[in-house]
Amino acid sequence: QVQLVESGGGLVQAGDSLSLSCAASGRTFSNYGMGWFRQAPGKEREFVARISRGGTNTLYADSVKGRFTISRDNVKNTLYLQMSSLKPEDTAVYYCAARTSVLNSVLAAAYDYWGQGTQVTVSS
Repeated sequence: QVQLVESGGGLVQAGDSLSLSCAASGRTFSNYGMGWFRQAPGKEREFVARISRGGTNTLYADSVKGRFTISRDNVKNTLYLQMSSLKPEDTAVYYCAARTSVLNSVLAAAYDYWGQGTQVTVSS
């Protein structure tokens, strides 16, 4: 299995940028498709972005397209989420997740391993 630890969350103002990292340990990182999800208070966990094992295939939720960038470094065993033009509605706990299947997915239930989450708060 793989262990995931997110970092980089914090309190920012609307319009600011923030970068999240997810450090992976355990099994070979490049064997996993990776995703970012978020969950706001009182809401279900929602898909943010996902990236294929090799990093060449990415997909974003419409709500973050053009503002967020997902990337990975398979040498450093790290997943990233660069967030810009942040909005108050981006406030949530952000989770990284790993999927063992070779098929990409936007469904939280399709991911096998999860980090503990990191809080992102965007003030207006």
